[in-house]
Amino acid sequence: MMSYYKIRIIICFFMPKNLLQLLFLLATAIPISAQKKTSFDQICEKTTVVTSHKNLPAAFKTADSLYITAQTSQEKIKSLILSSELYQYSGNFKKAIGYSESAHSLISQIDNTEQMIYICRLLARQYRQVGLYERSKKYIVKGLESSKLITDSQKSNEMAGLLNQEMAFYEMELGNYSNAIQDIEASLEFFEKAKISNKSKTIAVSYQALGDIYFKLNDYLVSENYYRKAEALLKKGSCTLGLIYNGLGGIRLKQKNWKEAEMYLKKAEKIADTSRSLKLRKAVYSNINDYYEDIGDTFKASLYAVKYVRAYDSITVRNQEFFTKNPENTINKTVKNGGLNIVKNVAIIILFVSIIGLIIFFRTKEKKQRSKLRSIIRTRQQLAYGSKERLEQSSHEIEFSNISVEEIEEKDSDADKKRNESLMTSETESKLLELLEDFEKGNLYNSKSMSLSFLSGELNTNTKYLSYVINQHKSADFKSYINRLRINYIVDKIINDEKYRQYKISILADECGFSSHSKFAAVFKAVTDFSPSAYIKHLDSENQADKDVRFREND
Repeated sequence: MMSYYKIRIIICFFMPKNLLQLLFLLATAIPISAQKKTSFDQICEKTTVVTSHKNLPAAFKTADSLYITAQTSQEKIKSLILSSELYQYSGNFKKAIGYSESAHSLISQIDNTEQMIYICRLLARQYRQVGLYERSKKYIVKGLESSKLITDSQKSNEMAGLLNQEMAFYEMELGNYSNAIQDIEASLEFFEKAKISNKSKTIAVSYQALGDIYFKLNDYLVSENYYRKAEALLKKGSCTLGLIYNGLGGIRLKQKNWKEAEMYLKKAEKIADTSRSLKLRKAVYSNINDYYEDIGDTFKASLYAVKYVRAYDSITVRNQEFFTKNPENTINKTVKNGGLNIVKNVAIIILFVSIIGLIIFFRTKEKKQRSKLRSIIRTRQQLAYGSKERLEQSSHEIEFSNISVEEIEEKDSDADKKRNESLMTSETESKLLELLEDFEKGNLYNSKSMSLSFLSGELNTNTKYLSYVINQHKSADFKSYINRLRINYIVDKIINDEKYRQYKISILADECGFSSHSKFAAVFKAVTDFSPSAYIKHLDSENQADKDVRFREND
């Protein structure tokens, strides 16, 4: 039998490029070619139930490859619905609704009532969750009309029950609790006609919704009764169970039963913390905040207030893009139009002036930076070409003296400085200055073990004397003095040895004794106003400009 690799070589040799790209896409996802063993529907189901929870990026790839390889409109619709549900699961409602609308458009072109009902319910839920309630209701009504066309009475009743359940959630969002109760009761009647098991999670959702409604109506006895019914039908860890525990905790808060309130809210929090549902988190954190406020623990109350605000803000951010794009969600739009036009015009003028100001600011700053760079280059080149003058107070060294970066070792207090001054003879001070001159001519300051005590040992003196001399005669403390020498050293290397411009920044940092790339970059920028890479780039451009000038003069 021909090996896999031989077959792959033959395919790569004869196949066109576009087909090869398609095959590569399929290879990165779950193998669609294995359709002999597993159907399109089974792959969709596996991706929804298993892959999406273990590896969401892989699930997105699978959904995309399913759409590419879909042979029929039905398969394309299923893959679009899969993508929509995955994006909803990830919290990206914009893309989720986009895929749902694409599926709805495709379903409208074929005759598939059951798929139409499913996508209408999906869109109704998604639009409700982003606050577009009228669009949500539109799809609920369309779904209910379609449910009447199903000839299978069991399926028809089940679909009608789910859509009435969704209508109840819509009414609850608007505060129409009496209508919501009627819709939930209708949903339960349809589920009974459809012979849905009393152990069903679907029925538990209806009971939980009734618990929420009666809680809002302050009928805590009836509310708890429905919560208990819902709890009995659910397994541990579901989002609905989290809402039930939060509701029971809320009831206990109203009854001032702090012990049981804490117990239920802890159960709700455990589910909320592992759930992707922002609605659940927001509700749970709000109740826990109320609990700690009621028992007088203001510190913990503030912690949960922060968690609540974060969940609330996340919902607001998620919904904002839909509100800003849809006229049905704006209030008094016609009244505001005139004012908006004026605001827009003023904003455009302000923006234009700001842009001009920013351009002038950055050009001025760039000129100053280039002037400073040229000054540093000229000074360092003069030193490299043999100038023996000590420019202790030259412009660039004044700039180096203001470094406040890497901590190398201890500082002395003002009292110590004065005391050392009175104890140290002028001969000792002069000798130390000579030793420091010799020290500056070498490269010992680049040692990573450099410290005040280390250098004192090298110069055969004590740390107090050395610290005093550096402070008095070098206009810097010890750490700034060493960093100044290190930066002078590496600037010399970059200017006068082109190979240093090819090195990585981490190598330059190591060369002059800095313990990390980031500390070196911070020092370098504080001194030159450039990052090391930008400094090298500007230096190269300056050198090229000089070459161009000499070239034209020679002409």
